[in-house]
Amino acid sequence: MIRQAVPTDAPHIAPLIILAMDSLAAKFANSNDPETILYLFTLFAGKTGNQYSYENALVYENETGICGMILAYDGARLNELREPFLQYTKAYLGFTGQPEDETHPGEYYIDCLAVKPEHQGRGIATRLITALIDKAGHSGHKTIGLLVSNPLAEKLYTALGFKEINNVTLLGGVHKHLQYRVV
Repeated sequence: MIRQAVPTDAPHIAPLIILAMDSLAAKFANSNDPETILYLFTLFAGKTGNQYSYENALVYENETGICGMILAYDGARLNELREPFLQYTKAYLGFTGQPEDETHPGEYYIDCLAVKPEHQGRGIATRLITALIDKAGHSGHKTIGLLVSNPLAEKLYTALGFKEINNVTLLGGVHKHLQYRVV
């Protein structure tokens, strides 16, 4: 079942955010310590008004619990949603980076998508993307975008109709910018 995430989902959402972000999670935490990274993303997944908030997440839940999530928001809100996270990481973790804009107004942006490894290959990611496309379309958004650097993830998105627009650099990594037009 796919549903809107709630605050108590934060401990389940955070590891999925970290899985999706890969090495970017450690960059933001300014640490390779798994506990520090997990604390950071659990904290922000449980708060409102930031890009990693449960407010922006749909979760896939089965009888074993939450096994996947997709996190997305209106690209026009990027700076507003990013600011609390960046303020915290700079003040408490010594993060000194200035991430480039990964999205822009007019785009509903998929920030993170992840499925627990033991549940991959069962169509959960496809169902989450489809649910997000429906949600975005019903809220009036016509373009959905994301950055991807994983070839398997790229293959999934392109199979669902996403098209490569350009390349975007984010904290030193180059990612393909894909978009989907809602009909």
